[in-house]
Amino acid sequence: MNPILEIEGLGKHFQLHDQNKLIPSCANVRLEVHGGQLTALVGPTGAGKSSVLKCVYRTYLPSAGRMIYRDAAGHTTDLALASEHRMLELRQRDIGFVTQFLHCLPRRSAIDVVCEPLVMQGVSRDDAHRRASELLSLLHVPERLWGVPPATFSGGEKQRINLARGLIARPRLLLLDEPTASLDPVTTDRVIELIDSIKAEGVAMLAIFHAPELVRRTANQVVELTRPVAVSELLEPCTP
Repeated sequence: MNPILEIEGLGKHFQLHDQNKLIPSCANVRLEVHGGQLTALVGPTGAGKSSVLKCVYRTYLPSAGRMIYRDAAGHTTDLALASEHRMLELRQRDIGFVTQFLHCLPRRSAIDVVCEPLVMQGVSRDDAHRRASELLSLLHVPERLWGVPPATFSGGEKQRINLARGLIARPRLLLLDEPTASLDPVTTDRVIELIDSIKAEGVAMLAIFHAPELVRRTANQVVELTRPVAVSELLEPCTP
């Protein structure tokens, strides 16, 4: 079966113009992500695990390589070259991203934040609220908080809202950046059960977990990244 995502030679570096330096983040990353499976990224701090996810979501523009995404009809898009319009389409329908931090409008209620991906897909607000309520209950978010803006929540509560928002729409490809880092053991177990159920529905996942045990419990395949070698030489100076 063809992979939903195939990455070949992905690299990302940051250019410090004032110092004439290139700072490498990840280099020569190769991996595949298949439907119904979870590919876990592991490696030391500085190996560029989060940068890989941000390149796929195009928060970062890759410096090298190809990222071939295959949609449900079999059509392919190189995410490294896709237009911003195409990326917006894919983020709305196909690609979800659960980050370590919740970003949302400050005055929106928690349940509306969770509902938004479904509403954007044309689901009625009543149905979206019902599905959001089920997910918030599963993740142990107290009902008294559903109507409150999550800006006032604790770190763990914000992460549960973030998870619910990322998981509710069942994207074709789901990116997870340490989704359980701020959660208690009971809620972490609930999240792992939810991830397993979503995998069973055919969703492809590319994930980073902070605990090796979670990698063992969830991953169908593991890709180990190494820290890129620093680029010490100066950039070529401009000739007048």
